[in-house]
Amino acid sequence: MQPRNMSMSGVVDLAAVKAAQEAKAKAEQARAESARQGGGGAVSPADLVIEVDEAGFERDVLQRSAEVPVVIDFWAEWCEPCKQLSPLLERLAVEYAGRFMLAKIDVDANQMLMQQFGVQGIPAVFAVVAGQALPLFQGAAGEAQIRETLDQLVAVAEQRFGLTGLTVDPDAEPGGAQSAPAAPAGPYDALLEAAVQALDAGDFGGAVQAYKNVLSEDPANMEAKLGLAQAELLQRVQGVDPQQVRKDAAENPADVQAQIAAADLDLVGGHVEDAFGRLIETVQRTVGDDRDAVRLRLLELFEVVGGEDPRVAAARRALARALF
Repeated sequence: MQPRNMSMSGVVDLAAVKAAQEAKAKAEQARAESARQGGGGAVSPADLVIEVDEAGFERDVLQRSAEVPVVIDFWAEWCEPCKQLSPLLERLAVEYAGRFMLAKIDVDANQMLMQQFGVQGIPAVFAVVAGQALPLFQGAAGEAQIRETLDQLVAVAEQRFGLTGLTVDPDAEPGGAQSAPAAPAGPYDALLEAAVQALDAGDFGGAVQAYKNVLSEDPANMEAKLGLAQAELLQRVQGVDPQQVRKDAAENPADVQAQIAAADLDLVGGHVEDAFGRLIETVQRTVGDDRDAVRLRLLELFEVVGGEDPRVAAARRALARALF
């Protein structure tokens, strides 16, 4: 089987801010509980690679993914490529020193998990971050490709969800403490939590204001920047008629506002490249204030998706060509 690269970005997750907050809260709770029970705050290298079955999946993968990215290796004893890939993943899990954990799942013994993840063939590698499943790659893959994918996973986990991994102590006993000590609450946690609660309630205007309150005090706060971009997008599409918006855009390609509104819907629907392409094409055929309005909306949508997404990097290059 040839390797099939599977972008971990997937569609845009407009609940990413909420998930980030929940992930951080769960991680802090887990660390606090470990500290309360006298945990040493570190894991041994042996704890970074675990065998997982259906009975322990929620505990060992879903709950743990609130603290550290969990990479899942779907394998079987009869799978020859698995015999090459699995030892490599195990070695990298130790080398990355707690920035991710490796969960090995035998597909013969865990058919339900295989079906739930939509695994078509093995080896297949997924990740779970803050409870969200992300396809990484399927089939045999080279070490350089795997390292690049893991580096991206670690970066996304930290930037989007605040997950910095586990503390590893080579002298720690296997099966000992699983979490680092609890970090002190940040100065804007209450405001960010207010934004999450507003999103939960469908009060997108309230969420926008809460994120703006954070940014007024801390303009560089990346979580608030991402949250504001997503909350504003949700606020813009709330209550619109999707069919009418798309009809207007199709019938009036020169109507800048119609194209901007359709791009918002594209993004909400997970059609990232369509949204970016629509606005870049509009930039190419506009000038003056109209062009600037389209450019600014495109930059806002880049914030929603996240600067680390390769689709954003490609669209930035295309935008530069369109402008210059």
